[in-house]
Amino acid sequence: MIASVQGIVEFIGPDHLVVNVGGVGLQVFTSSATLQSIGGTGRRARLVTHLHVTEDALSLYGFAADEELRLFKLLTGVSGIGPKTALKMLSSLAASDLVTAIVNADEGTLTRIPGVGKKTAARICLELKATLAKEWSLTPGVKGPVMDDDALDALTSLGYSLAEARNALAAVQQGKKKMTVEEKVQRALQQLGR
Repeated sequence: MIASVQGIVEFIGPDHLVVNVGGVGLQVFTSSATLQSIGGTGRRARLVTHLHVTEDALSLYGFAADEELRLFKLLTGVSGIGPKTALKMLSSLAASDLVTAIVNADEGTLTRIPGVGKKTAARICLELKATLAKEWSLTPGVKGPVMDDDALDALTSLGYSLAEARNALAAVQQGKKKMTVEEKVQRALQQLGR
């Protein structure tokens, strides 16, 4: 098993990077949060990893944060969730948002993730709710910032990831009085730099 890799980042792709470890370039599939934290090529990176072995391939999945790796392993333990789907989930939502959605059985948030349908979302919540509530010290039913589904849909239809949209909406809603959907979207777009 390969527990971690450390080396110089040679290449960054949409869902992976290549890390030069002692002259060997390792392709490591990773989440968008980890890709953003790396910064760019030519930098030194350390990733905690999981080696996924199948009949015809060895795939290495790596993350900058231990929490992301732990959540990745829990997700791949759910029937019907493979490493690619787990990675999409971690790329669509920040780990803390994903945990909150699962603990609160927020299937609506989970079904917005590509490749996750209603049955899969229900299975994830059923199988991981208690474990995640205990490990992440969350109480079921306690939600994070209330998100407006219409505002989320508007931002994701403009091409933003679910994680980007949620973060922008959370930032604009802090300490603000009630806003219309239009106001939320306008302020979120300003937050996102458009």
